[in-house]
Amino acid sequence: LNDFLLLAFADTRELQLLHFSLFLGIYLAALLGNGLIITAIACNHHLHIPMYFFLLNLSLLDLGSISNTVPKSMANSLWNTRAISYSGCAAQIFLFAFFMSAEYSLLTVMAYDRYVAICKPLHYGTLMGSRACVKAAAAAWASGFLNALLHTANTFSMPLCQGNVVDQFFCEIPQILKLSCSDSYLREVGVTVFSACLGFGCFVFIVLSYVQIFSAVLRIPSEQGRHKAFSMCLPHLAVVSLFISTGMFAYLKPPSLSSPALDLVVTVLYSVVPPTANPLIYSMRNKELKDALKK
Repeated sequence: LNDFLLLAFADTRELQLLHFSLFLGIYLAALLGNGLIITAIACNHHLHIPMYFFLLNLSLLDLGSISNTVPKSMANSLWNTRAISYSGCAAQIFLFAFFMSAEYSLLTVMAYDRYVAICKPLHYGTLMGSRACVKAAAAAWASGFLNALLHTANTFSMPLCQGNVVDQFFCEIPQILKLSCSDSYLREVGVTVFSACLGFGCFVFIVLSYVQIFSAVLRIPSEQGRHKAFSMCLPHLAVVSLFISTGMFAYLKPPSLSSPALDLVVTVLYSVVPPTANPLIYSMRNKELKDALKK
């Protein structure tokens, strides 16, 4: 196989240009939003604290994940082609798995950061020192890298004998597995179960953190204190919910619900919407970030 054929959004020239324009708008919004957050945090020494350090990492991952899928789809619409090279497809699969799993790990670390800030405020300085934060962020990036390496090597070590048409606007592991010879994908199922167990562990950790956080916040006597504590946690909770719900719906929806149009909408929802929406969610309620952005 020299190349794969990606799913085209449209077959007429007008619709191709409309798709190009829509994706260009979304992509520029994601670049602007995440770029502003990175610049504001990097250039403002008031924001050199754990919460914003992790947010800076989240914005870097969001920039990476949207730059991996959207520009290629836009270029294909513009040049009226569907092709992606074999190496380009492997790179997309690796990078998509990398950014998604690193982001999930980072969101787990961020839940722990919020938990310590609200439930153990006196120990915050020792538990979340700058060295601990760098190690935690590095662990999130490294876990994403190892997970992506494992899945990509496994997927591309299988013989493909069902053609080269990918039913998606970017290369994604389930779509490549559909092209593999019937009995060779069981090994990838094993790797997926292993990843899913780790993912479920992170999910349980995030839920337990928030149960503790909310029970602590509701015990705060003053209205103002409760409001402040909630405004520290709600953006992270919104981002986690968006990330997990769109991902779960995409991968766990029953086959009876599957149709090409719905699959496409769902994929856009979980691969394009979170990186664009995260900067908005974080900066909407956050006075410190708004002030830094104004500067």
